[in-house]
Amino acid sequence: MSLSPIEVWKLLLDRARQELPDQTFQAWLEPTEALSIEGGTLFVGAPDQFTADWNESKHSVLLSSYAPIVLGHPLNVAFRVNEERKKRSQMDFFVAPPPVPPRTQSGHNGNNLAPLSQRYTFDLFVIGKSNELAAAAALTVSQAPGRVYNPLFIYGDTGLGKTHLMQAVAHETLQRNPDTRITYVGTEQFMNELIGSILERTGADFRRRYRETDLLLIDDVHFLKGRKEATQEEFFHTFNALYEAGRQIVLTSDRPPSEITGLEARLISRFQWGMVADISLPDFEHRVAILKQKAQLDRLELTIPDDVIHFIAEHVRSNVRELEGSIIKLLAYASLKHKDITVEVAREALRDKLRAIEGLQAEGNGVLNVASIQQAVAKEWGVTVEGLRSKTRTKTLTTPRQIAMYLTRELLATQLVEIGSAFGGRDHSTVIHSIEKVQQAVSKDAQLKTRINRIRGLLETFNTKSEGAWKQ
Repeated sequence: MSLSPIEVWKLLLDRARQELPDQTFQAWLEPTEALSIEGGTLFVGAPDQFTADWNESKHSVLLSSYAPIVLGHPLNVAFRVNEERKKRSQMDFFVAPPPVPPRTQSGHNGNNLAPLSQRYTFDLFVIGKSNELAAAAALTVSQAPGRVYNPLFIYGDTGLGKTHLMQAVAHETLQRNPDTRITYVGTEQFMNELIGSILERTGADFRRRYRETDLLLIDDVHFLKGRKEATQEEFFHTFNALYEAGRQIVLTSDRPPSEITGLEARLISRFQWGMVADISLPDFEHRVAILKQKAQLDRLELTIPDDVIHFIAEHVRSNVRELEGSIIKLLAYASLKHKDITVEVAREALRDKLRAIEGLQAEGNGVLNVASIQQAVAKEWGVTVEGLRSKTRTKTLTTPRQIAMYLTRELLATQLVEIGSAFGGRDHSTVIHSIEKVQQAVSKDAQLKTRINRIRGLLETFNTKSEGAWKQ
């Protein structure tokens, strides 16, 4: 009797397990599954194009060579993307997650949902000091929509968990009441649909769709800034209709309502009616907890030792997505080199990231002071430290100089007079002006904010020693 594709693939995998390093097998072959046998080829599904290409180039010939041994006849092995698994999250590129019952996202109850990730639930959200208020508020909202914290406004930098919490509210609300009408969209989609309704003269349908929902979830509401009056007008009336009907509104942004420039005052006021909760960068213990939860969820706890998790948590500080990305890069590197995962392998795999940190620490003797801040900013902007301390007022130097002053005040709480002395003998009013200018620029320029946060993350690895350090 002929074997099924699944049975054939199992025999080949059993052989591969004996020949390949455990890490290679777990990272690249375990997430795959047999699809079909067509002619003399077994087609195997991979969760994404990267994994399919990697297996095709690294393992296809090897696996095909096992066929005469375990099957008694030749058989080619070819990899391609399994269409059903394309929507999984980034961590799933390497390991198969535990099965999760599918959830209906549209149907008779009139839900209008963007795809919800099955990982974005409250059970899988790691709570720490940086996000505990936002998490508690989101859970409360999901248990009693429209009764407390309406609207719920969650803000923070990219990659810290705002969308996770928003989707968790949707999951929990549907779990408690499957008939809840939910609308979950990004601000850009809201605006595009509004424009479409104007062009197609379907304004009534547009308003009905958004104003008759029970739970409105809008991601990245800061994109409303500077939009045409008609867009903000429609958003205002939609907000009012839902609020007055006692229906829940949840919004996310990269900044608090008061700092969204170009937004009408009446909208800012309404965004502040309920609960405004921020999510900030996780501390070391929180990062360790996040990495351990990821490892357990993806069944990697036996693959990635605790000392490696601590090493990554110590050096990767920007956001949760970067933590995930570091794990993925480490898995790929260890598999390519056929090495077990150790701290030394992690250091090799993440050398680009560590080089930036260690380079700055070497230049500043590992000490957080005015000099090390000046060195970090100068390196990021491609200027010299001497230029930051000079009297030159060209734009090339003015912007990084102001940013260095801003970070000095923020990270070291240095007196204004001392900051002025460290930057060429400037008076305190110049320092105040510089700090305020950076604060204003950060509220308007997300890219600048990201660059400054990256420098801040590097500098936070230093030991603190501020008094007189600029004179080194």
